[in-house]
Amino acid sequence: MQSKPLFVRAEWDEEAVVWVATSDDVPGLATEAPTLEDLVEKLKTLIPELLDANETPGENEVPFELLTRRFEKVYRSAC
Repeated sequence: MQSKPLFVRAEWDEEAVVWVATSDDVPGLATEAPTLEDLVEKLKTLIPELLDANETPGENEVPFELLTRRFEKVYRSAC
């Protein structure tokens, strides 16, 4: 039976120009990367390491869901 996916949030930090990921489901998770693809690759390594370090029980396969949020501005031309 597959376990419930872990929930990871990623928000764009305009000042630092990186995606920042955190999770209530993965104690100690706080990482950043310049692209979402790079962030996902880091998460694939960090999530199992942190779960093991925190002795979190669970299965070998660990699914996770990444919710991203990025705010942008656009400008309208004069009407």
